[in-house]
Amino acid sequence: MSVNNHNNSHRKGYSYAQDTTQKQKRYTVQRTRTEVIQPKAQAQPKPVSSTGKLKDSHRTPVRIIPLGGLNEIGKNMTVFECSNDMFILDCGLAFPDAEMPGVDIVIPDFTYVERNQEKLRGIVITHGHEDHIGGLAYLLKKINAPIYASGMTVGLIKHKLEEHGLLNKVALNVVEPRKHVKMGCMSVEFIKVTHSIPGSMAMAIHTPAGVIVHTGDFKIDHSPIDGEKIDLGRFGELGNRGVLALMADSTNAERAGYTQSERKVGESFERLFTRAGNKRIIIATFSSNIHRVQQIINMAEKTKRKVAVLGRSMINVIATAMELGYLTVPKNILVDIETIDMYPPERLVLVTTGSQGEPMSALTRMAMHDHNKINITPLDFIILSATPIPGNEKHVTKVVNELLKSGAEVIYESMYEVHVSGHACQEELKLMLALTKPKFFIPVHGEYKHLIKHKKLAIEMGIPKENILLSSIGDVIETDGMKLQIVAQVPSGRTLVDGLGVGDVGSIVLRDRKHLAEDGLIIIIVGLRRATNEVVAGPEIISRGFVYVRESEEMIQQARKILYHKLKSCSPYELRDWTSLKMKLRDALFDFIFDKTKRTPMILPIIMEI
Repeated sequence: MSVNNHNNSHRKGYSYAQDTTQKQKRYTVQRTRTEVIQPKAQAQPKPVSSTGKLKDSHRTPVRIIPLGGLNEIGKNMTVFECSNDMFILDCGLAFPDAEMPGVDIVIPDFTYVERNQEKLRGIVITHGHEDHIGGLAYLLKKINAPIYASGMTVGLIKHKLEEHGLLNKVALNVVEPRKHVKMGCMSVEFIKVTHSIPGSMAMAIHTPAGVIVHTGDFKIDHSPIDGEKIDLGRFGELGNRGVLALMADSTNAERAGYTQSERKVGESFERLFTRAGNKRIIIATFSSNIHRVQQIINMAEKTKRKVAVLGRSMINVIATAMELGYLTVPKNILVDIETIDMYPPERLVLVTTGSQGEPMSALTRMAMHDHNKINITPLDFIILSATPIPGNEKHVTKVVNELLKSGAEVIYESMYEVHVSGHACQEELKLMLALTKPKFFIPVHGEYKHLIKHKKLAIEMGIPKENILLSSIGDVIETDGMKLQIVAQVPSGRTLVDGLGVGDVGSIVLRDRKHLAEDGLIIIIVGLRRATNEVVAGPEIISRGFVYVRESEEMIQQARKILYHKLKSCSPYELRDWTSLKMKLRDALFDFIFDKTKRTPMILPIIMEI
């Protein structure tokens, strides 16, 4: 599948709506005039005084309820409430860990939002990464609310909703930086920030209690690829007027210094393209990192190479970025994957998914010789332009090893500077604190160690320790402008998605899955004649994942004898009580198996009526 050039004219200030006059499914854009408005001057909340105290202590309280993204990485979601109005900031997913076998994704618990959906005025999204938009479709199947985000983010959300059959049911609104969206008694101002995906925004939430700034994911890049710098001036203006509370990204709070500019990767690409010589270049990166894709395309043009794109998510994101004008592609540089055999290796660059070693990704299938178009050879020069997410190291290492076995040259070490983070390091976090000068500080987006480190940075910047709040998901944080405290708890946690099942995999199912994975399964089959309570068949034993029966026949025979004697010792009344009988058989076999093997397989008795 190829990606074609698109018109760049529709980039900002529009929303998508279905053109019902067309038989084919296509979408036009229309301006949003009623939902996105600049609030009147008198609606602005009163500022904090120069001493850091609010001038008016009688304020309507505002509640902040994190439902994800605290003490964890991913599934970011926060609810803001004031009086009878409520809105949601982000709705993301997380990926399962080793303790969740078979689970596809993890999303927040939406119980509180469902119970209060009559208050919901809208959903605002900071940017288009999965940990911020991946849960939206599941939420919108339960409730309906308008969505507000940048053009790039709306484009990515559109694909998500289309996959779930929700696109025609949800209002998608594009909001430009420094514009406001009214949310009942609150208004949300979008502020441009730099991150590893275009269209990233911070939010200034104007409430009766004061201004709350939520940075979203950000870093401070003074030379971004698209030229759209972080709006530090607006953060400074808000700080001078008075910021009640700052909620800031803590992902890189442990890292000293500054996050390097994305242009550093472009400089590394220039050296590596030269080093590749006459080899075919294959670059694996995050599909959402459009700035990196832009630099790859720029280098391909400079070195007179063609670019082919692999992986469904990569194709979709690049097509969206081109359509909205976030990605500039010279004419005739993109080629269809079906035509790459027409070009010699030294004329090709392949951009692919799989930088995290995902089992079904294009790069992994190439490494395992399972890709129907690409065969890895010694004429390939492969660049992994990403750092493994914690937990993915083994998958990435396996892919690298397999690529090396095919004779390819693989660049994956950090010393080649083929990846930079999209999150602010310590000096940038300090600058955000200095600009906004918040009375209260709430570190967000990170594990507990990240939140603690960010708290220490804030103390160094002069924020009193008692004005810094470390919270957990489900906490109800309330402020009236004078104090900030946790006043209650709401239902929260994680909802597991397995295939089409949402929430039907719980702790008991996970426990059984882990038990089966670790110790295997033994099935006991007994046939009983109900009329006479006689054992007429069995007991038979089937083993799966425990022992290989043909190599353990003696132990299996002994187990059958134990079960047979247990059945013979049962009275007619005990044979009628199948629940109790199953327990007796399970206990008898468990003790024998544990004595023999020191293992605890799952034992499942089945009684058949004959």
